[in-house]
Amino acid sequence: MPLFAELRLADLVDIVIVASLIWFVIVWFRTSQARLALMGLAALGALFGLARGLELQLTSSLLQGFFAVLAVMLVVVFQDDLRRLFEGIAVWGLRRGAPHPPPDVERSLVRALFYLAERRVGALVILPGREPMDRHLDGGVHLDGRLSEELVLSLFDPQTPGHDGAVLVQANRLLRFGVHLPLSTDWDRLGGGGTRHAAALGLAERCDALCLVVSEERGEVSVAQGGEIRVISNPDELARVLRDFIARTTRPGGPSDGRDLAGKLRSGWREGVLAFGLATAVWYVAVPGGAVEIMERRVPVKVENLPEGFELVSVNPADVALRLEGLRRDLYLAGSDDLSVRVDALLVQLGRRTFALDLSQVVSPEGIRALSLAPSKVRISVRRVGETPSE
Repeated sequence: MPLFAELRLADLVDIVIVASLIWFVIVWFRTSQARLALMGLAALGALFGLARGLELQLTSSLLQGFFAVLAVMLVVVFQDDLRRLFEGIAVWGLRRGAPHPPPDVERSLVRALFYLAERRVGALVILPGREPMDRHLDGGVHLDGRLSEELVLSLFDPQTPGHDGAVLVQANRLLRFGVHLPLSTDWDRLGGGGTRHAAALGLAERCDALCLVVSEERGEVSVAQGGEIRVISNPDELARVLRDFIARTTRPGGPSDGRDLAGKLRSGWREGVLAFGLATAVWYVAVPGGAVEIMERRVPVKVENLPEGFELVSVNPADVALRLEGLRRDLYLAGSDDLSVRVDALLVQLGRRTFALDLSQVVSPEGIRALSLAPSKVRISVRRVGETPSE
């Protein structure tokens, strides 16, 4: 039967939905802070499968007990990552957008940050995205003032007590200053960045906010977003970053969302192909593979209980035709070692060489039932050890 002979339009929609969910999980896994722990769990799962295959009873028992409490462990270990996953699904479903700032906000931020960079004054500015981030922010002083270049410069004056923290900007309002952020421990991405860069990347790893950083040591402006951090070379590039971020986060369902989705699909096409393949395999196993089917298989005849002093020369026929009933996936996955017809050769010592076959001699996996077999007799050839064959 061809693989997609039973594929309907509803099945195709089903596959696409499941593939989208798998793709979403794969992307989440790549950005998850606990991805190393997930890889560790996958390694334990592979070890468990190997232990079962090699019949390592002690190892299997220990790992089986470990996996019994795995659900509770997942909630504890991946609490923040799971929360962000579900928040991302909710944000995508609700099409939640941030307030749109006026054009002067972009110009004020660009001029202020590059002014600070020229004078080697450190700064950290946060622009919220669609995802909630309040739980990641600590401390700070409430301000709620209208954003301007002069206000930004005054807040990051090294002589002021709040200049070491971050400034939270939403639309055209500067909500808080002196805010503390979680620090990233991804030293490879941070490079030579200091505490401000670690704070910016730490927040960008946990939500979709845009963090703008000014390095007081190198006089550079950097942006952290989506778990990545990079240096901005000039004011025009920073303006483009701000425009793209504002367009993407303030107009849910608009053209910018389409461009953003297209960009994600282009960059993640390998994950998309993998997700579609996995979804198709799951569909084939769960849907058409779950139907009851009757099929014929040729299975080997296995002689057992041969008396001592005899050895088997041949079996005629060596295999028989079985008519089997079971779930389609079980029938197709059953190997030659799983299906056989067993012949008890104990009566060979009394001269018997022809044996009748019936369904009680069929060995099959659970869930597969033999309906008939042919032929109904089998003849074996044996010889005594050291003698010529006897039939």
